Amino acid sequence: MTSIEVGQNSQSEPELTPKLSVVVIGRNEGARLSACLESVRDMAPIGGAVEMIYVDSDSTDDSVQRAEALGVRVIGVKPERPTAAIGRNAGWRAARAPLVLFLDGDTRLDPHFVERALPSFADAAVGGVCGGRFESRPQDSVYNRVLDLDWRGPAGEAEFCGGDALIRRAVLERVDGFDEGLIAGEEPDMWRRMQAEGFCALRLDLPMTSHDLAMSRWSQYWRRATRTGHAYAEVAARYADTERPLWAAIVRRNRVHAVVLLGGSALALLLLWWSSWPLLLWLLLLAAVVVRTAWRQRWRGGSATTLLLYGLHSHLQQIPILVGQLGYYASRASGRRRHLIEYKG
Repeated sequence: MTSIEVGQNSQSEPELTPKLSVVVIGRNEGARLSACLESVRDMAPIGGAVEMIYVDSDSTDDSVQRAEALGVRVIGVKPERPTAAIGRNAGWRAARAPLVLFLDGDTRLDPHFVERALPSFADAAVGGVCGGRFESRPQDSVYNRVLDLDWRGPAGEAEFCGGDALIRRAVLERVDGFDEGLIAGEEPDMWRRMQAEGFCALRLDLPMTSHDLAMSRWSQYWRRATRTGHAYAEVAARYADTERPLWAAIVRRNRVHAVVLLGGSALALLLLWWSSWPLLLWLLLLAAVVVRTAWRQRWRGGSATTLLLYGLHSHLQQIPILVGQLGYYASRASGRRRHLIEYKG
């Protein structure tokens, strides 16, 4: 296992017990992976050694060679049913440090995040922390531009941290890490179990990572949203009969939202034989709803145009999210388990 003192010479003494373990997961990330690992190597010193572990999920490109060239320990996983949880578990279980930083291979770490986040762990109730994630190339597509706002969240105690998170290893051990059976939504599920053990998640008002969504096609947008719907339904079903349901309200709202959108649109089109007014009124109503949503979400930042696009996205995504939910219910009824829903080419 490679231990390096970040910000200093990478040839640290191998016997050093690391202060931080960084677990990067990826599959076919190529140059994005190199950028991610280099951002970890170049982060500000934290007063102790840092070990880097890359967990590769059966890449067919040169990702493994890129990681090895940077002196990073590589762990390969080839599961029949790949999930992000499998990679993250393999990484933290091989890690030696008391704190584990999880990163996705398509992100880049802010050089000062870890040093600024470490004081949060003075509170023994803090199980882990995360910061802000931002799209590195929002100008590349309307999808990148709009979904960049999706990453924004208020600072303070959070329901969960996402894929980028700094977590106590002892807490990961206590809850046995991520559920490898979930193809998505594994982070909220694990944090719910952590909270049951008395630990909380903190979202810090600090930049943490930049992300490369690399989304340029409608089909990618659709698949990503269906994956979200699948995660909502599966995780909600898991906690349906508990004292603290998770995502149950979101699942119900999505069903109503999508049915209203589809039903209203279908009715307006059917009435075209009688008059164009119902369709016009329906479009005006949808436009008003989009503007209202954009106004309510202005705290996320962005230009007026971006906020209007975000308002449109907030409603439009309800349809593929419903499709994802229905896909989960169909798979469960047939006894089949769906494989990972990937949206990147």
